[in-house]
Amino acid sequence: MVKKYDFLVIGSGIAGMSFALKVAHKGKVAILCKTCMEEANTHYAQGGVASVTKPTDHFEDHVVDTLIAGDGICDEKVVRKVVEEAPGQIKQLLEWGVDFDKNEKGEFDLHKEGGHSDFRILHHKDNTGEEIQDSLIETVKKHPNIDIFDQHFAIEIITQHHLGQLVKHTTPNIECYGAYVLDIRTNHVHTFLAKMTMIATGGIGNIYQTTTNPPVATGDGISMVYRAKGLVQDMEFVQFHPTALYHPGDRPSFLITEAMRGYGGILRNKKGEAFMEKYDPRGSLAPRDVVARSIDKEMKKTGDECVFLDVTHKDPEVTKREYPTIYHKCLSYGIDITKDYIPVAPAAHYFCGGIKVDLNARTSINRLYAAGECSCTGLHGANRLASNSLIEAIVYADAAAKDALKQFSSLDWNENVPEWNDEGTSLNEEMVLITQSEKEVNQIMQNYVGIVRSNLRLKRAFDRLELLYKETESLFQRSVVSKEICELRNIINTAYLVIKYAQARKESRGLHYTIDYPEKNEHMSLYDTEVLKKRQEGKVKA
Repeated sequence: MVKKYDFLVIGSGIAGMSFALKVAHKGKVAILCKTCMEEANTHYAQGGVASVTKPTDHFEDHVVDTLIAGDGICDEKVVRKVVEEAPGQIKQLLEWGVDFDKNEKGEFDLHKEGGHSDFRILHHKDNTGEEIQDSLIETVKKHPNIDIFDQHFAIEIITQHHLGQLVKHTTPNIECYGAYVLDIRTNHVHTFLAKMTMIATGGIGNIYQTTTNPPVATGDGISMVYRAKGLVQDMEFVQFHPTALYHPGDRPSFLITEAMRGYGGILRNKKGEAFMEKYDPRGSLAPRDVVARSIDKEMKKTGDECVFLDVTHKDPEVTKREYPTIYHKCLSYGIDITKDYIPVAPAAHYFCGGIKVDLNARTSINRLYAAGECSCTGLHGANRLASNSLIEAIVYADAAAKDALKQFSSLDWNENVPEWNDEGTSLNEEMVLITQSEKEVNQIMQNYVGIVRSNLRLKRAFDRLELLYKETESLFQRSVVSKEICELRNIINTAYLVIKYAQARKESRGLHYTIDYPEKNEHMSLYDTEVLKKRQEGKVKA
């Protein structure tokens, strides 16, 4: 069955829904959700949204904080765009019903997180993402021009390749005509034709064994675009959140927000010793890459499987009021965070690489945009500054919407697209082939391509993955399409790209640390770190 829309949105987080809301007044929009509207990375974001909103804070400070966290390879044009457009998009979120916490004076109750030089994190208690997700869902459902397709999984984006033309990464003017989409309930593949398509599929956390990401985060958008010969960038930079709740067997791991360290939480080892000052003068408020690597080193040194976050010295009533979700979750495991240390360990959390886009969120494929965690804008560089991701998603959704609205009326649907062809395939009756392969990928990535890497580990990971890739492609070609086989393909494809890019970076920078090249290659830096720090101190102007 063929369905036609002016705009096709693949993904239902803040990037996808805000794009849909910004274009729906001009045309019909379809939003595809792999499971349901609520199941997106946005929903799980606890900390908040970074934006300069108070008179004593300044754009320049937010810019420099971001450049320093990004370890010298952020694109400053992008950083300035996001930082300067952030207040306008905060206003948009408020108009869509998002309720950020305020103090008794009626001003935003701002948090400070690791790497930020000021209090600029807007939040809703400790479930900001859930508040944003619920508010946007309510707004989207009211819009007459937006159709929601839950339990619909995009298999491939449609390009000239599906019309019988040879398409390579060097092919000029590759065009996207929509996507082949699996209705999971009926197992039927529909052809969604679109004038413009937005990829907003979120992260890649489930290529790892331990992650804070929901099960839907399997790198789908990145893999689809790469297979369609689109460009990707910075795939080596996987951010491990330093403080996921340590409770073996939980998937996803429950996140203990970075804001708890901004609140005054202290990282301690099993002996109760505060250890972060040994690794960085900023202590527990150092950027995430530093904290995650320090925890990893401390755990390896002591042989322990976790460290602890201590907020027992803080006012118990304030802790319960500010962090109710964390308080009740920990309490369900017998941990009273007002009296007990919280066991934590790093977990795959956020991806700084992805589909390469320009300032208008355009990918290298015509008529195709990407926004949110699946995209690589150049904002994060080698390491994301806390709470910059949600604001990046809506700023780039806005850029994409403005650009798409200038073009879509002059475009038409490509009526020559063939329907999905599954001739010669049969039902896969051995699901163990898929589930076991996925477990193997998770273990390979966790053990060899984690917080600390080496040439030997990366080669071993690549060799193991190559075999799994061949087995899975063979299985895919002879099987009736299913969500499970498609997700496995995407997990393997994404993992391959992470390894490939990690092997190519002959240095340690930000989230990529390798024991074979422990130093930074300053020739690969866009900015001198010392100059950035002086800018942060106000000694050097931009």
